[in-house]
Amino acid sequence: MKNFVVKTIANAGALAVAVWLLDKITLTGDSTAKKAGTLIVVALIFGLVNWLVKPIVKVLTFPLFILTLGLITLVVNALMLLLTSWVCGKLDLSFHVEGFWTAVLGGLIISVVSWALHVVLPDED
Repeated sequence: MKNFVVKTIANAGALAVAVWLLDKITLTGDSTAKKAGTLIVVALIFGLVNWLVKPIVKVLTFPLFILTLGLITLVVNALMLLLTSWVCGKLDLSFHVEGFWTAVLGGLIISVVSWALHVVLPDED
C-alpha cells in the first residue's frame, strides 16, 4: 500500500511540474487545496491509464519500438497523457492537455520528474 501511495505522490508531483512548465497543460481550481485534490485524482487516473492501457499499446507497437530504438516511447507517453486528459474531461476534472506536441513534451517532463522522484522517495511495500 505504501508503494502505491508513493507512486501516486510521485505522479502528482511530476504532473504538477508539467502544469507549471507548459502553458498548454492546464489545471484550474478555486483554491490551492482544490488544485491539489484535483492533481491527486488526475495522478490516480494517469496511473490507472498507464497500468491498463500502456502495456497493450506497447505490445501492439512492439515492431515500432525495435524500428525506432525505443523513441516511440515518447509518442506512447504522449498518447497516455492525452487519454488521461480526455478521461478527466469526461469526469469534469479541470485538467486539460492541448495538442499532441504539448503532450509529447509533457510526457517527457513527467517521465524525467517521475523517475527523479522515484529515486528520492522510498520504494517499499
